[in-house]
Parts: sequence; structure tokens; C-alpha cells
Amino acid sequence: MHYHLIGIGGTAMASLAGMLQAAGHRVTGSDQNVYPPMSTQLAALGIEYVEGYKAENTDPPRDVTVVGNTIMRGNPELEEVLNRKLLYRSQAETVREEFIRGKRSLVVAGTHGKTTTTSLAAWVCEVGGLDPTFLVGGVVQNFGQSFRVTKGEYFVIEGDEYDTAFFDKKPKFMSYLPEIAIINNIEYDHADIYKDLDVIKWQFSRLMNLVPGNGRLICGVDSPEVVDVLKSMEGKLYTTVETFGLSENAKWQARGIEFSEAGTSFTVYRAGEKWASFTTGMIGEFNIRNCLAVIIAADAWGIAREKIQEAFDTFKSVKRRMEVRGVERGVTVIDDFAHHPTAVDETLKALRQRYPSNRLIAVFEPRSRSSRLSIFEEKYKEAFAHADQVVIAAVFNPEDAKKFGPVLLDVNKLVADIAAKGKNVFTFADADEIVAHLTPEMRDGDVVAVMSNGGFGGIHDKLLDVLRD
Repeated sequence: MHYHLIGIGGTAMASLAGMLQAAGHRVTGSDQNVYPPMSTQLAALGIEYVEGYKAENTDPPRDVTVVGNTIMRGNPELEEVLNRKLLYRSQAETVREEFIRGKRSLVVAGTHGKTTTTSLAAWVCEVGGLDPTFLVGGVVQNFGQSFRVTKGEYFVIEGDEYDTAFFDKKPKFMSYLPEIAIINNIEYDHADIYKDLDVIKWQFSRLMNLVPGNGRLICGVDSPEVVDVLKSMEGKLYTTVETFGLSENAKWQARGIEFSEAGTSFTVYRAGEKWASFTTGMIGEFNIRNCLAVIIAADAWGIAREKIQEAFDTFKSVKRRMEVRGVERGVTVIDDFAHHPTAVDETLKALRQRYPSNRLIAVFEPRSRSSRLSIFEEKYKEAFAHADQVVIAAVFNPEDAKKFGPVLLDVNKLVADIAAKGKNVFTFADADEIVAHLTPEMRDGDVVAVMSNGGFGGIHDKLLDVLRD
């Protein structure tokens, strides 16, 4: 079949394009402003796409048009698809029917940690001999891509809570037929589509209700909102519930956690009894929780503890998740996808644990739909506590951001509030101004953590270039 993907450069859509091609289909697409790593992945796969959304993009015949969830009414290409009454589907619907139905599906959900946890789960399943198909919202470095299609019966997928398409407003994770569902945590996010936290909690309760009797529901009870949802579902769940966390009320606990520059060691207890000890190269308490969730899922699918440890030993993490982009003149430049204030805080906390005696410079771009709004302004004031110096860019594309909320993040006020806490903090318009500011500032031993969910003007390479020169 010939699939044409509108919005092919998005993380999920570019990955679906690769999966469809791997399954033997012809794939084309359209998008605008495609940036790495997805532009690189599409180029490596030889998948053609046109720049810009135009009505004439619908002229070449195709069997199915897949509409990405960022494509809204008024998009000229979408309007022509509707006018011509062409067959269209969502990304999630296509994944379900082409790849998941009939397989054993592990769905990883939660406000934070989905990509890393899904990537780790896919690698554990691979080392454990399950030969999984997978789809992840980032490039899994062990595989060199964000997806894989196999003939095996296991499927591992990142379950996004964002809505599915302009014609389907339920979360993507509702389409993925979970045998096992992991819910790491729940917080308020996506202010552009969810009016409050209660709506998000209700969506996660719907995911819990999908897990079959022969499956597992794996819930992180260090998150109070997950606990609330579980309580609301008492007597309504018809599956085995496994709770995990660092707190005493979890069935699966991580104890004896020790952090070092080499990584982390911890011991897993199940129902109060020692189960096994593990080490991982990842840092941060949030990554210990990610590991715990994967351990429970792997055990449910019969993977031996020794194989789990072997996978931990060889896991290379995910691009744009505390990824070291380079070290020049003793300055380490790190790229991270963090944009929610909790993710910013956890990332900086983990980097402080990894680099306890280094100066930590946090560079943040408000770019996601929610981060550009005022909704998290109070929380951002506390999110940079672990950094020694903070640089915040101007709100990305503010006119576009106004579509999703009436009040934008007041960066100048945020900077003043952070400065009032005694923090060295600055704001600049864009990547070039930030690089110009940091060029004379950076010195041997510094760690520069760049946090954005977009390309951020190529700031990582620009920083490394000025250091190199």
C-alpha cells in the first residue's frame, strides 16, 4: 500500500513512516521545519517528503493518508484531503491495526520518563530473547533508530497521553491494546488540550481499565496522583496490579540506592523480601523508578534477572535524554528534552549527582505548548534550584503560542523571581545571543545542560563550535 503522512517530521510520525516502509509499504509525506534527529532518520531511510503543506500534495494517488496530531483544520493539505473524500487515519490507529493487533503489547505511559522507560524495556526484551517490535518517541541508541519491526509476538510502545488527531481527541495510549501497562507518574501537562489535572487523571483511569485479566498494570506510587487514580478504580480493575517506587507503600521497592560518577546501584525488594540487586549507568532517582517498572514488566514476560542486568549493563540510553553532545576545552555540553518543570528539576538534580563539584549552567527554551504558557510559571521558579547559573530564552514563536492559551509565560518576571532567590540568571532572545553570552563565560569543568523539546537554533553545535575555535 501507499501511505502518505501529513506531518511526517514529528517524532511519532517519522517513526511510523519507517515502520511502514519496513513492513513493505510505500511511504511519502509532507511537513515543514523538520529537524534532527527525525530529519536524519528519514534521510537515512530514503523516505521522500515535501516541504510545506499544499493542496497539490494530494494529487499523487495513495491508499491511505495518515494525519499527524499537530495537523489541524485550516491546514491546506488536510482541507484538500477532506474535500476529495480521501481515506485518512490517525497515527495511533495505523500503528494498532498494522503492527499491534494480535501481539503482546507493553504500553509505557506517564507524564515523565516514557521515552527512556520504553527504550530500556525494548532493550531488555531484546537481550532477553523476545525479539520485540518497538516504537519509541526518541532515537534508541542501542538500535540507532526509534522503531523496529520484527516477526516476534512482542510489541513495546511509548503511550502518549496527548490526543490522537483532529478527528479523535482521546489519548494515543487508548489505541495500543496493552497486555502490560506501565504508568510511571501523573502530573498536569498539555494545558492546550486538558483543562485541569482531573481530566488527565480520568484519561489514565481509562488506560488502567483496558488492561486484561491475564496482563499486568504497573503503577508508580511515588506519584500521589497515580495513588489517587488507583483508589478511584478500586473494585473496578480486573487485572493484576503491581505497584513500585522508593516509598514503603510500594510492593516493588528500590532500597540501598548509591549514586556515583559511574552510575547507580540499588536493591529490589518485592513484598518486603529481597528480590535482586542491580546496577545501571543511568543517574537520578527518576531513572531508578524507570528501571523498577521495566524489571516488573520483564519478570512478567519471563525474562531472567541475569538478562535484565545484562541489558542494564549495555543500555546506551536515548538521544536527547541527558545526552552528552560533546566535550571541548573541558566544557561538557548536554542535550536534554526536558520542558515540564518537574522534568527540568529532575534532570538538573540528576546532573548535580553526576557532576557534584562542577559548575552547572542550565539553558532552557520555553518551546512546548504548555511551557510557553503561564500555567507553570510558579513551578519554574523552583525548577532550576540545582543549577549554578540559569539562562532562559524568549518564548518560542509567541504568536503561535497564543492559540493555546491567553496568557504567555512572562520570562522577564520569571528571571526576576529566580534572581530574587540569589540565583545567577539571564534571559536572551535566541540561541545566538545565548551563545554570545556564554562564550566568554564558559571555563574548564563547566557542564552546560541545554533543555528544549525542539531544535533550539542548533545551540548545541554552536556552543561546541565556539569552544573548539
